[in-house]
Amino acid sequence: MRDVVILGSTGSIGTQALDLVRANPDRFRVVAITAGGSNPALFEQQVAELSAAYPGLWSGLGEDASVEAAGLECDVVLNGITGAVGLRPTLAALDAGNTLALANKESLIMGGPLVLDRAKPGQIVPVDSEHSALAQCLRGGSPEEVRRLVLTASGGPFRGRTRQELADVTPEQALAHPTWDMGPVITINSATLVNKGLEVIEAHLLFGIPFDRIEVVVHPTSVVHSMVEFVDGSTLVQASPPTMLIPIALGLAWPDRVHGAAPPVDWTRPETWEFFPLDDEAFPAVALARAAGERGGTAPAVYNAANEECVEAFRSGQLAFTGIVDVVQAVLSRHDVPSEVTIEAVLDADSWARATARQLIEGRHMKGEQ
Repeated sequence: MRDVVILGSTGSIGTQALDLVRANPDRFRVVAITAGGSNPALFEQQVAELSAAYPGLWSGLGEDASVEAAGLECDVVLNGITGAVGLRPTLAALDAGNTLALANKESLIMGGPLVLDRAKPGQIVPVDSEHSALAQCLRGGSPEEVRRLVLTASGGPFRGRTRQELADVTPEQALAHPTWDMGPVITINSATLVNKGLEVIEAHLLFGIPFDRIEVVVHPTSVVHSMVEFVDGSTLVQASPPTMLIPIALGLAWPDRVHGAAPPVDWTRPETWEFFPLDDEAFPAVALARAAGERGGTAPAVYNAANEECVEAFRSGQLAFTGIVDVVQAVLSRHDVPSEVTIEAVLDADSWARATARQLIEGRHMKGEQ
């Protein structure tokens, strides 16, 4: 039996994690849940249900509540929070010695060496489907045998479009992902491929593989979640239907698997796997993220923070779809990376990037540009 803390219980990751807990009462016990407050009615329902099942359940709303919950004594903390507010809870979980099932990639992107310095070997278990896939495939060989990591991208709803054809797309179109059902921010990040850029940085930090040995390929059906190529020319592939249940289950139970976490691929039916090169001209977000990651320091935090502001501006009609990455690039070009990376420096860079992005967005808006 594992005692579990779920941060972001009303979001996509959190609700699916609770489904897994309900289906496996002999394996998992929830000791605490938190949420950001965007869906208080659902949170109240969860608290009522779980308090009856698990007397003594700890619950709370907001970032401070998540920090406190992450430091509680437990077996695993699932950080399913979206955005930069996940950093402090991530650090709290690591400092408490809890296993961290990490779905909040932003905290690793922002914190970088700060997070890695606090983590013991094996303490962070990735919950992103791509990084969970890589972790599974990496079991097939030693670190010295790895030639490269290959992250797959669905290509989002605009795969195949030119940059010019992307200029007038709407938030509704960007939210219509062809294979995944996710929250609005990550869905738009998937459409711009910013999400894949963040995942390149995350893969580098999690597995210690240099950026020039991390590739991205477009795989529209999202059945192959990622691959590891080894020095002998062999490639191990992790394949499953596009569901987060498998990586969430592995995050909660790692290194063990959870029986029946999700239906497997039906191999009795025809299945075609297609892979395409990434179009860096139409979707420059991955190359920009790679450059930010190689620059290091607070540059990845700036990339993430500026993007979050741009996504909100796009959703509210203040910024064009192509303007998202353009503004992120402009913010990065203005950023001076400090010589020492501290939590204060990271948070300052985050605040500066947000303010600078808002100024640039307003400036474009005043000029009649988006």
